[in-house]
Amino acid sequence: MAEALGVSVTDYTFEDCQLALAEGQLRLPSDTCLLEFAKLVRSLGLKPEKLEGDLDKYAERAMKMKKEKVDLKEFSAYLEFPISPTLESMFALFDENEYGIIDIREFVIALSVVCKPSKTLETIQLAFQLYQSENGTILKEDLAHILKTAMGVSQINVTHLFRAVDEEEKGEITYDDFYRFAELHPHFAEDYLYSDQMGAESGLETSSLPAPNGICTDFSPENAEDKKKPLQKKLN
Repeated sequence: MAEALGVSVTDYTFEDCQLALAEGQLRLPSDTCLLEFAKLVRSLGLKPEKLEGDLDKYAERAMKMKKEKVDLKEFSAYLEFPISPTLESMFALFDENEYGIIDIREFVIALSVVCKPSKTLETIQLAFQLYQSENGTILKEDLAHILKTAMGVSQINVTHLFRAVDEEEKGEITYDDFYRFAELHPHFAEDYLYSDQMGAESGLETSSLPAPNGICTDFSPENAEDKKKPLQKKLN
């Protein structure tokens, strides 16, 4: 088809299209870095049919680790993959401020989104398990880290959402609090996240881009560079 049209091919796959258009409660923004992450997951050799099993394994390891920050060598050992350009690119996506270390919990959350793009609450439940304190609660800053990673953006304002979930104004919430709120407000992202971000520098526009084929967001090669821009570093 590319030869007939005289255009170059794109690295995006049908699975990427499914990820971009997933009908979960968190719709991925147009500038998400998770499409690039999904491509790197495939390039690394993680098979789609085995991803959920791999996710369980990596999540269990992350929960047992005594520290959340790891360097490239430790990341390689954690994944049981040798250091390679692909692994280095994946590491760079999560490398805050180019300090040479990443929060392994963010990798697990991103992998969960790629594995189960339509199952938002399952990913958030896993994220709570990774971030919660001994009494099962997380703070506003934790929720920001969770949702930034789950949406693949560099910035997000969760103040409005956190206050809505934290009805008793305790300054901390549990997954049960979040679940009850999400059940009552299934469109919480549109009501409490996207509306707060409109016009913000975070570029949190949801993926309502033109669909040239009537089905999938435009991943054509001429737009590929624009889609990858936020992928420099997820948290920079």
